[in-house]
Amino acid sequence: MTVHLERLDSIPLAVVKRQAQAADLPRLVPQCCGLVWNVVRAQRVPAGRHVAIYWDGTIRVEVGVELQGPFADDGEVVRSATPAGLVAFATHLGPYQSLGGAHGAVKTWCRANGYQLKGPSWEIYGHWLPEWNKDPSQIRTDVFWLVEG
Repeated sequence: MTVHLERLDSIPLAVVKRQAQAADLPRLVPQCCGLVWNVVRAQRVPAGRHVAIYWDGTIRVEVGVELQGPFADDGEVVRSATPAGLVAFATHLGPYQSLGGAHGAVKTWCRANGYQLKGPSWEIYGHWLPEWNKDPSQIRTDVFWLVEG
């Protein structure tokens, strides 16, 4: 898996914030995406891909969507943003349950190239394509880690 290094700006998001256990993520992430989309649609805000930010090892997570227009906080759905700065990232193709391989590849690359993980990681999920229902090996997720080095 190829790992890239790039300086990125933050991306505005609408999210819900949760504290989770790893076992809860397969249920929690889609559920939170649905909550956010309901609010974003109601406000008629143009939005992009789904995003999950993992702020620390305790799985303090923000799940939501990229914002492409003005958004007003609504209950538990609030504005946030992806971290900005130097990131190491990789593109994972395949089912979500194998995303750990992409995270591992980024961590291994960082150790081998003198970069330290600086804190948060996040995943940006590709827009669902109908062909992924038959061939989940094509599901695209980009995995990012904030780094310093």
